[in-house]
Amino acid sequence: MVAVERRGVRGMDRDAPDRMTRGRLVAIDGIDLPAVRAAARDAIRKIGAPHGVSYWDASGVFHELGLVDGSASPRTLLLLYAADLAFRVRWEIVPALAEGRTVVAAPYVATATAFGRAVGLPSAWLANLLQFAPRHTEARIVEPERAALPRAAGFVSVACERWAVHAGVDRAALAREMARHLRWRRARR
Repeated sequence: MVAVERRGVRGMDRDAPDRMTRGRLVAIDGIDLPAVRAAARDAIRKIGAPHGVSYWDASGVFHELGLVDGSASPRTLLLLYAADLAFRVRWEIVPALAEGRTVVAAPYVATATAFGRAVGLPSAWLANLLQFAPRHTEARIVEPERAALPRAAGFVSVACERWAVHAGVDRAALAREMARHLRWRRARR
């Protein structure tokens, strides 16, 4: 038997924000995935309440992308990031928040936004793309070590391999520009 979702909403639940108020969402963003994951583990250790973790590429879309050759535009990469984030929101973040748990999302929206701004995409387009993501309760930006800029991993690494290399953009320059946008975002708070 197949369960049917009612009220014409497929996938994402429009009433989810009303039910999520019981839990906390901690967003941890940065350009160096190992440092972001270490910060997530650190946050989890400090949380005394029941918790959950939502890591980048939970859907496996970027893993699958790594199995084929070719390049991708920044918009395509961000659409894939949004698809992965929608998967994480639907299957990891919303259920945990609805149970009153604290969820650590590493990385979350700011990483994708920083990439988009670094490559010159309009902030309105980025905001529209990621507006489905629940608002975080707490946000942390992981400042990369100077040595980590050229070796940034995770989404930054995929962006460099799939777009920057083919577009003639230096990997370190892209990472520095993303770090600049993340620092600006942190300073605005």
